[in-house]
Amino acid sequence: MCADAVVLDVDGVLVDVADSYRRAIVESVEYVYDRTIRKDDIQAFKDAGGFNNDWELTYAAALYVLATAEGYDESIDEFTAEIAERGGGLEAAESVVADRLGARATQRVRERWDRERLRDVFQQLYLGADLYRGLEDGDPDPDLEARGFIHDEPVLLESETVDYLTENYDVGILTGRPATEAEIALERVGLDDRVPSEHRFTMDDWEEGKPHPRALVTLAERFDADAVAFVGDTLDDIRTANNAREADPDREYHGVGVLTGGLTGEEGRRKYEAEGATAVLESVNALPDALADGE
Repeated sequence: MCADAVVLDVDGVLVDVADSYRRAIVESVEYVYDRTIRKDDIQAFKDAGGFNNDWELTYAAALYVLATAEGYDESIDEFTAEIAERGGGLEAAESVVADRLGARATQRVRERWDRERLRDVFQQLYLGADLYRGLEDGDPDPDLEARGFIHDEPVLLESETVDYLTENYDVGILTGRPATEAEIALERVGLDDRVPSEHRFTMDDWEEGKPHPRALVTLAERFDADAVAFVGDTLDDIRTANNAREADPDREYHGVGVLTGGLTGEEGRRKYEAEGATAVLESVNALPDALADGE
């Protein structure tokens, strides 16, 4: 795997988000509707594709919960498999529910499906009261006046890896996080001063989201790179690299999966390999050796 530029996802690569973003998904749905999915179910949505935005994954999880109350009796695995068959993402989830329920039941689901409220609760849980006031310009619910899950994100990226990558490669960031939340994570791992803003793509910078290749191709162009390694923790990250290879065939794009996010162990490795990953690593800290082996 030869590369002269490295692009890193944030969640599951630089920081562990099992007890932050993923916890916020589960607890937001429960707070609003008194029922929810299991944290383990989140990976099925991620594997289906099109859920790089965790707000939209929260909406889809809530949609499933509301649909089951109206008689939808398929499992999460069956629901997400059908989403995948329809191209992934929230629009596909909506079409599954509409096709499976009658018109009246679907209308009742839509009337209760409050995406604005779900997002607001998500942000309160994730950011905590102080950051929520500062970033969302509002006051949290009295019973959500808490510290925030964002403070429960263990750092995965070791300082030695930071030094090696930034000293030997052009380094970029490609994440579904909003810019302000990405900045918090980058500061925590020591990349905030080493990756300039023009080498970052966040939720605020592009509409399409992963696995659309535009952001990755744009970063490759800005680096004037011949070969790019994109490191992520979901199948959509690998699909992004694959799509970039098709969109920009004059460059090499390597999709690298790490086993520190929702995909873990041998099952995670098999899923990455089936999607066409160039390499599967135990963590981002194995990247320097993988790149050195390709030189």
